[in-house]
Amino acid sequence: MQEDTTEHFFTKAQALLLTLLLLGLIGSFIIKLEAPPHVPLLLCIFLLIIVGFLKKANWKTMEQGIIDGVRPGLVPILIFLLIGTLIGVWMASGTVPTMMVYGFSVLSAHYFLPAALVISAIVGTCIGSSLTTAATIGVALMGMGTVMGINPAWVAGAVISGAFFGDKMSPLSDTTNLAPTLARIDLFTHIRHLLWTTVPALLISLVLFFFIGSGNVAPDSTAQVESLRQALEQHAIIHPAALIPPVLLFILAMLRIPAVPTLIAGILSGIAIAFWLNPVMTAGQMATIIQNGFVSETGIKAVDSLLTRGGMQSMMFSVSLIFLALSMGGLLYRLGIINRLMEMIHRFIATQGRLIASTALSSIGINVLLGEQYLSIVLPGNAFAQQYEKLGLERKNMARVLEDAGTVVNPLVPWSVCGVFLSGVLGVPTIDYLPFAFFCLLCPILTILLGFTGIGITKKQENKASL
Repeated sequence: MQEDTTEHFFTKAQALLLTLLLLGLIGSFIIKLEAPPHVPLLLCIFLLIIVGFLKKANWKTMEQGIIDGVRPGLVPILIFLLIGTLIGVWMASGTVPTMMVYGFSVLSAHYFLPAALVISAIVGTCIGSSLTTAATIGVALMGMGTVMGINPAWVAGAVISGAFFGDKMSPLSDTTNLAPTLARIDLFTHIRHLLWTTVPALLISLVLFFFIGSGNVAPDSTAQVESLRQALEQHAIIHPAALIPPVLLFILAMLRIPAVPTLIAGILSGIAIAFWLNPVMTAGQMATIIQNGFVSETGIKAVDSLLTRGGMQSMMFSVSLIFLALSMGGLLYRLGIINRLMEMIHRFIATQGRLIASTALSSIGINVLLGEQYLSIVLPGNAFAQQYEKLGLERKNMARVLEDAGTVVNPLVPWSVCGVFLSGVLGVPTIDYLPFAFFCLLCPILTILLGFTGIGITKKQENKASL
């Protein structure tokens, strides 16, 4: 989809009208009818194909658009299946229950939300992957928060905020490497420049989580935590060796081993630990866990609801949604609708503030329309790079805006790759956690604000010298 293979079947006005119609259709189904997003996305694909035929686009062109749209999602889909497998295996091996029990001994409900934010931020920075952070430590934190009587949407917001802080600030992150590569600047120059928006967003998020967490703790949360901790110790595998798989995963991630082999190592080590700590487990039982997830049958409702998780089948809802979203995005791109919208924005970028706002809004718009994190960086980056040069702005400003409005906005879109994944893994709909993903909401706001105020905006040295 990055190649310039688009055809212009629509005028700018037609492209805008069609886009508003598609967004209205999706919004009506998801918000008003509370329908799963699959249905409106499928209807949008039908509509685009019909309109494409009316505009004399041949089927081969549209078919190629769908193929090009889905292609970038093939590896993420494989990663989804591996993470579904990993969660099921880590439940069976005692990895997640052990993390919960150890966590209960050090975390209080009164400061749980800010602690969840900080822990997720540290883990995310270490491994450079927001999705892996959410699928590992995030799953354990969600379970702990539920037992403490904390709103799951708040916990999900804290986990996602911390995970995406880590994703932005880690030199191991693929998006953190993509943005400076596109802007042709040094990676660590980019990370330092991100501090202007990332640190304030994190600090504000921390304060907000302290505020909403301190006055909303269930009065019997301590008793509930102790009761569940004892139940886990009696009915689940709790052993220090169960922490070997996540430690191995973090080490491999820090060594910059790619995601797929890293997750495979986490799965295989979890399987080995499961057979070691539970000698009665059979190969057939493990195969069922990999396919359908781990099923807890203790008879204790709280324990069973926490531990019955994972499996490849648990990811099929997400996989089908990603397939539909990327197919729609491929059609939008191939038919030239995205390019027409980008052309319309160029009229408003004559000043520094407007340029940065337009870059940010374009990244947000591509996240909403295409649901794809990488293209929300690549397309605006290619479209606006020359304008940053014309206005005498260093390209590290553009790289920061692309991260602030591209990387961290993706989890806020219900049909995006990150939004679908996170809602499935954490068990909280995107619409529910969206108001509490403070870090992800604040970054684009701050980056636009800095663009208009000039704070943290660097200009080329030759321009400074001439002033």
